[in-house]
Amino acid sequence: MNASPVWFITGASSGFGRAFAAYALSRQYRVVATARNLKTVDAIAEQHPDRVLVLRMDVNKGTQIDEAVRQTLTRFGRVDVLINNAGYGIVGAVEETPEEELRAQMETNFFGAVAVTRAFLPQFRRQGYGAIVNISSLGGRLSYPGFGAYSASKFALEGISEALARELKPLGIKVLIVEPGQFRTDLAGAGMRHMPEIGAYAESVGPIRQFARTMHGTQEGDPWKVARAIDLALRDENTPLRLQLGRDAVDAIRSHAEGMLADLKRWEPLAIDTRITE
Repeated sequence: MNASPVWFITGASSGFGRAFAAYALSRQYRVVATARNLKTVDAIAEQHPDRVLVLRMDVNKGTQIDEAVRQTLTRFGRVDVLINNAGYGIVGAVEETPEEELRAQMETNFFGAVAVTRAFLPQFRRQGYGAIVNISSLGGRLSYPGFGAYSASKFALEGISEALARELKPLGIKVLIVEPGQFRTDLAGAGMRHMPEIGAYAESVGPIRQFARTMHGTQEGDPWKVARAIDLALRDENTPLRLQLGRDAVDAIRSHAEGMLADLKRWEPLAIDTRITE
């Protein structure tokens, strides 16, 4: 990437997004900070007027995305790193989650990220370089009771990211999927919606629901270190497709992968005994 790269960050008003912007500015990068509510990001622009562009943008509104791309290129001429961070969570059993809530979750966490990515792809192709960072989750690789809707949106984001990475690699463009565990952001606070409870799910979802209600502000992970890890990974010659962050994410994803491999081995004889016999 060229000197003083440009980071375009969605959901920059709080949590990871705010940390990403602060980190980038500390490195003398230039930042486009987008959010639906600009009150919390205006101060960033006031402190660094020469290196920050603050834009109101809802990832669910195509006209706002297009205008943000236009203003970004007018101001800085390029974008080096796109960070799709905007999103929120839902806690509730699948049956407890109304269809409109499930669709809204997918619209923001999946379709919103895809829309912003697609809007920037022509510019990335013209440049012949750049990076797309999609903020997924530990829940993008495995799911827990009560997090079905959230994980579904992140599973979808990871699936399209993996294909996108292979499509863009010959063009010199990187794709990085970030899978954080518990970090001290607003996801478990203002960024989490709790669905109405059905008593039958008290045993399976109840502990998760209680955990989600009490974890806010107690997480050990530092969002600043996520920003640093992303920067280091992008600058490495061999940027990984997926980057797990936090001991909980590393341990849980390793255990999940080992379980999948064990199942694969156990059921392999049955799995491959599927050919048509004459």
